[in-house]
Amino acid sequence: MSASSLLPRFPSVAQTSLPPLPCLVPTVRLRSMGSQSRNLKEWLQEQFCDKPLEQDDMRLHNAAYVGDLDTLRNLLQEDDFRRRINEKSVWCCGCLPCTPLRIAATAGHAACVAYLISQGAEVDLVDVKGQTALYVAVVNGHLDCVRILLEAGADPNGSRHHRSTPLYHAARVGRVDILQELIRFNADVDMDHQLGPRLLLSARTLNTLVVCPLYISAAYHHLECFRLLLQAGAQPDFNYTGPVCQEALTRGLASCLLDAVLRHGCEVSFIHLLLDHGADPAVVPWQEVELEAPNRRKVDPEALGVFLDAKSEWK
Repeated sequence: MSASSLLPRFPSVAQTSLPPLPCLVPTVRLRSMGSQSRNLKEWLQEQFCDKPLEQDDMRLHNAAYVGDLDTLRNLLQEDDFRRRINEKSVWCCGCLPCTPLRIAATAGHAACVAYLISQGAEVDLVDVKGQTALYVAVVNGHLDCVRILLEAGADPNGSRHHRSTPLYHAARVGRVDILQELIRFNADVDMDHQLGPRLLLSARTLNTLVVCPLYISAAYHHLECFRLLLQAGAQPDFNYTGPVCQEALTRGLASCLLDAVLRHGCEVSFIHLLLDHGADPAVVPWQEVELEAPNRRKVDPEALGVFLDAKSEWK
């Protein structure tokens, strides 16, 4: 079973990235929205924005998109635009209603991000998909914007209205530099409430292991992210509080992080790091002969040997 088959489906980077210039507005016709056909942009403007499309002055949002700091400064000298600094609007090259700050953070215009914040832009407003400016800055790899937003008080854990976190995404794509900044501002290295439900008065279910940042960094073999998360206090036995589910094991589902790094063929350094940080080898019922099992053929032999030695010593 591949790592990608275990992962929850999140919006792809392409879905949150801005299209390159020039970009034409889609004209998909929505038949169910009235007697007259209206394009998608008009409908989104009506549903999620404060003004109809024909009445909306999008200069502030467009300037944020292209990184035109001089225009932002000139516009925000006017009271009307200052009142609209947190307004979600459909802008020149997109259909998703966004604030100027969210647009600038997505495009990586750090100077515009800093200026908008200094003029009163709210850092934790979400778009219609529940994404904060910090989240889209992380998704698009803009470290300078990430720092500016965090220093301005942005929630390092993003929004619970979106089914991912900035830290989870950074761990997934291997951005150690962004991960360091998020951890520096106390992002929760085990946070999973956005990604998987918890049962009241019960342990997490086994399938929620895939929402653990530590797991996703191992699934994509990002060793330095894995190391950084453990050093920051990530739980080496995350998602395990009771007997291993044999049914889950037969279906190829990882039961804990030690099990996961073996199944994903991670190098021996992953095993050493988990053991050094207190992972319990006794929770994984593996034997050496199981290396030939169909769902375990890609297991790193050296990693398996270190695990089995640790398990025998644990007894």
